Amino acid sequence: MVEALRPVPDTITHKEKEPKGRMPALIQGGMGAGVSNWELALAVAIAGEKLGKPVLGVVSGTGLPQIMFNRLQNGDPNTKRALEAFDRELDLNVGKELIQKYYVSDKSDLQEKSRKLVLPKPEFLVTGNEDMKRRMTNLAVASAFVEVWLAKQGHNQPIGINVLEKIQLMHLPTLLGAMLAGVDYVLIGAGIPSQIPQLLKDFANRNTASYKLDVKGLPEGLTMKLDPKRFMSGKEKLKKPKFFPIVSHDVLAKYLASKVEVDGFVIEGPLAGGHNAPPRGREKTFNENGEPIYGEKDVPDLAKIADLGKPFYLAGGYATAEKLKEAQGFGAAGVQVGSIFALCNESGIREDLKQQLRERIAAGTLEVLTSAKVSPSGFPFQVVQLGTTISNNEAYEERKKLCDLGYLVHAYLRPDGRVGFRCPSEPESNYLRKGGEIESMDGSVCLCNALIDTVNPQGEFPIVTLGKELDPIKTLMDGKENGRYSAEEVVIYLTSHK
Repeated sequence: MVEALRPVPDTITHKEKEPKGRMPALIQGGMGAGVSNWELALAVAIAGEKLGKPVLGVVSGTGLPQIMFNRLQNGDPNTKRALEAFDRELDLNVGKELIQKYYVSDKSDLQEKSRKLVLPKPEFLVTGNEDMKRRMTNLAVASAFVEVWLAKQGHNQPIGINVLEKIQLMHLPTLLGAMLAGVDYVLIGAGIPSQIPQLLKDFANRNTASYKLDVKGLPEGLTMKLDPKRFMSGKEKLKKPKFFPIVSHDVLAKYLASKVEVDGFVIEGPLAGGHNAPPRGREKTFNENGEPIYGEKDVPDLAKIADLGKPFYLAGGYATAEKLKEAQGFGAAGVQVGSIFALCNESGIREDLKQQLRERIAAGTLEVLTSAKVSPSGFPFQVVQLGTTISNNEAYEERKKLCDLGYLVHAYLRPDGRVGFRCPSEPESNYLRKGGEIESMDGSVCLCNALIDTVNPQGEFPIVTLGKELDPIKTLMDGKENGRYSAEEVVIYLTSHK
């Protein structure tokens, strides 16, 4: 594993001034599906405001329709309140329709409303009839609005949203919903997000935005479009958020800076949790645990990144105040930190899983392995080895395969000329019938259901992802009852230099 980054020479100077306002020194990572929920982002923002620290709370944009649905089914009053604000601020009836259909006020209501409820899949944004497209668009726009709106209440700090470029079907409605709620930053990794700046600009100017979907067998892809005006009654323009791609190397940073309007970068190393960039080069090597091995080619040249004249942040193994100071010595504006926030009280991880993780970390027995196969996205993914999760291969193999959420599906050109969707984690007969290759199914798991189950038990196998550097978590846990700590304690720990 690569742990060191090349420092920036003292002679480096930025080519342009930093954006107006105080840049955050600490970005809270946008983790999982509902791990970085509105409650965590809100707690980080309030802590920053209280302590006078420049921090950025971030919500995850992954799987938001399903997460909102689960909260409505659980009778969550905050989600109901946010949907009412969605209608009130935008002069709509979308929130009212969603509340009437999905909100549960008591157990008898739950039995009635859960009997035949099935959410439309993201692929219906392309393959569905007009009514299905409208339903899925409404769900996605509203759910992103809800998450960002709730995170922005009660303080004056900025809020960001993190999305994966690989989940292309959802970019248009998710980012529109976030912008309608006034999101301040958009952070995107797991791909090359060169289409995002124009999308943000179009929505900000009340224009129809487009996104080209990658389709195997269709070199030109499929262009998806969304006109924001039906969600913008009374609004002439939207605020355009700052755009921060999450990249692993100076080569991609330079490419993006030369092609599109970029406000800054997050430079994420292979120690970070969640999805990581694969090792550079054609020849991939693996260690005895099957983990991809990173080498000298994977070390970004920070001097070249600084020379682009944009603020940048370092991520992956930077979860201490000393590491923040070190990053700033390299020329970075600050750091992005995830795992230490993932186990704080306000994160969305189920409490039973948090307690198991805390106990294993305290005992020094928790292992995190980088899997090159587990994610259908094709990107390496950090997997915590915990018997009650998806890492228990024998138990997981007995699971009945299904593909009922469909966020990480791959688009392909069908023999009849239409676009279809498949996933290497769906039932084998379905995947092969759709032209998928049996080799790509090896080791792949249903990440959609696993990520959702990590925050809301649904009878599936959860998956937990953390970075490989666990000592900062153990330090914060020491001396606390059951190892519990708050987001505010994390902010203090990371920003208080000795």
